Amino acid sequence: MRLVHWFQELIDRFYDAHWQVTDGQAISYREIVGNAFGLGSALFGLRRSVWAWPVGILGNVLLFTVFIGQAAGSGAGTTPLYGQASRQVFFVLTSVYGWWRWKHNRDAGGGPAVHPKWASPLERIALAAGSLAAVVACFFVFRAIGAGFPVPWWYYLADSWIFVGSIAATYAMARGWVDFWLCWIAVDLVGVPELLHFRYYPSAVLYAVYAGFVIWGFVVWLRISKRERPQRRLAEPALGPA
Repeated sequence: MRLVHWFQELIDRFYDAHWQVTDGQAISYREIVGNAFGLGSALFGLRRSVWAWPVGILGNVLLFTVFIGQAAGSGAGTTPLYGQASRQVFFVLTSVYGWWRWKHNRDAGGGPAVHPKWASPLERIALAAGSLAAVVACFFVFRAIGAGFPVPWWYYLADSWIFVGSIAATYAMARGWVDFWLCWIAVDLVGVPELLHFRYYPSAVLYAVYAGFVIWGFVVWLRISKRERPQRRLAEPALGPA
């Protein structure tokens, strides 16, 4: 019983711990640690390691508690980013799928957990059309939920773009599509200015660093896809009579 009480006290201290930057600005350690897990997940993803998914899930859980902010009765002085918070939930769900898919691929082939390739034209059109429709729907949903907060209309559009783009990128990553890196670039172009505007500085810094990392990851996966494409073709069974 004493051990349980000690563990609960430790969790409470971590939840409330923050770095006081200025008199009016504090940064939660949860935001710093959560983003560190996010960067670790990206590094594992670049190496095509299954560990990208469980590490990312830990970061998602921490960042959810950060971005929900005032909506949960905490985080005074910050604006709750509903898109940023909601996407952490969908990250976990999509990551479970990606974890299963990559683990299945690794166990079946005995090599890397994924073999990068471009999405087909039909898959790309479906992903883009579905994402645009979801951005419009999320804009109205987030705007209705956050009606009590004095924020400009573009905040809801940016949050919707980040939310939907992040889910699309994670799904594309689970499928092993090279396109997922391009999705992340589109997210970063909007995410960094938004996070800076609302003073989520650790997340903004991570997004900025991540933007450079994403470009590097895109180049790496593109090279791998070109190198492994002939191998995939040789492995495919011939069609028609022998």
